[in-house]
Order: sequence, then C-alpha cells, then structure tokens
Amino acid sequence: MSPAVRETYGPADLGAERIFAGGFINFGYWHDIDLTHPIDEADRIRSQQDLYRRVLDAARLPKAPRILEVGCGLGMGCVLALNECDAATVTGLDIHPAQLERARRAHAETLRREPDRLRFVRGAAGQLLLEDRQFDVVISVEAAQHFPSLTDFAAETFRVLRPGGRVAVVSFFTPDDSPGRPEDLAGLLDTFADGLDIARPVGALTDAFAATGLADRRVESLGADVWPGWDRWLSRWWDEGSWPRNFLHAYERGLLDYYLVTAGRPSNG
Repeated sequence: MSPAVRETYGPADLGAERIFAGGFINFGYWHDIDLTHPIDEADRIRSQQDLYRRVLDAARLPKAPRILEVGCGLGMGCVLALNECDAATVTGLDIHPAQLERARRAHAETLRREPDRLRFVRGAAGQLLLEDRQFDVVISVEAAQHFPSLTDFAAETFRVLRPGGRVAVVSFFTPDDSPGRPEDLAGLLDTFADGLDIARPVGALTDAFAATGLADRRVESLGADVWPGWDRWLSRWWDEGSWPRNFLHAYERGLLDYYLVTAGRPSNG
C-alpha cells in the first residue's frame, strides 16, 4: 500500500468528505441527471449509484451471480449490488483495514441479516487471497488508478473468475502512452503529483487482460457523462482554476479520460 493510499483512505477518511455524499467515493455517472438545473446531494448520490449500475449492467450478470468488488471502500456498491441484482453472494475486497472496518460498521445490520450473502475481506488487487474460479463477475469501480500492477490484477482476476465469467472496470486513464502524460497530469492534479493516482494508458489494462487470456475485451469512454457533472459538483466548493477543477481541463485537453473496460474468461478457459 502506498503512503498516499494509506493516508487518504485511513486517517484522512476520504469517504467522509461532502464531495462523496453517500459514501460511494466515485466521480459519478451523470448521464440521466439534468446539469442545466441546480444539482443537490440527492443528485450526487444518484450519480454514484448510477455508476455502479452502469458497471453491473456491462458485466452481463447471470442469474444469482457471485460478485467480487476489488477496492470496495465503504461497501456501498456491494450493498447496492446485493439489493438490486439478486446476487447469490457479494464479496467486497479492500487493501485498507480502516476502510473494511468502516464498511462492516456501516453495514452491520445487512451482515447480520445476510451472513451468507455479504462479506468484506482484506486483500490487494494483485493478491486477492481468494479461491480459484469462485466468482461469476469481478467489478472494480474507480480503484484501478491506485493499483500498483495492472498485470497482477488481470492475472488474479482471471484466476478467481469461473469459465464464462466477466470483469468490468471503470476508472480514469490516459487515452494513449504519449511521452509526458504523467508529468502533464502531475502538473495539473495533486493526486497524480503525490502518487495517489497513477497515470497509465487504458491500453495497459486491455493488454494485461489479453496476456492472461481474458477475451472479448471492450473499451468505452464515459468521459462525457462523468467529467462535466463532476466539475459542476466540485464548483460548490472550489473555484475555477483550483486543482480539483482540473480533471475537466485534463479531459478537454485529451490528457485523461474515464473508461469502462470489460472482458471475459472464455467458457473453455
């Protein structure tokens, strides 16, 4: 775990910040939210829920799926999947013990009521510490920008997916591997400068999936439905020109985008 991740999701408790209303800790998917009118906390929470719904829909869930979320944070998405997808089981995995403690505390009643369907476990993206071929679906929502190795994550994803299972990841990546991208982003955004976020091309993830044998790899830009809404929400606290508002500027300059990446383990694999 990097020092920046340890601090941000430990003592700093990012999920408690008002910008992440509802505790989901993602930028949101604003496709069905009218940004021409004032937006409020209910819109913000819906944007975060809708990002999970977009991911789960892209994962093509089978009946009564067994779902793993890598980088589950406070577990809000896990409970959404449990309640809305008729999941047989949902496992939330996170590297940070403080996040897991908060997740268990926040969802204590659901854990008590559904002990066989919901659990939170500790593990790293590159070392899941879970059994082979255990899950129908692996999802990761806005966590891959922290993963030290996309290659290790891909290999572990392949290992824990059952044949025919699918993975769906959303996060922000550079659109290509042009030289200077990391430096440009570090100059605009503090989270890249301090090492919390890692600047990598989206092709690094699809290449990692391909190397493990994950097939049917697809990449979709969600930037138009993420960055303007996120910037509009941030404008409640930060002025134009402050570093958090530079996510939209990075997108407009072609330095960064928000992607949905999916792939599947072959049925005979």
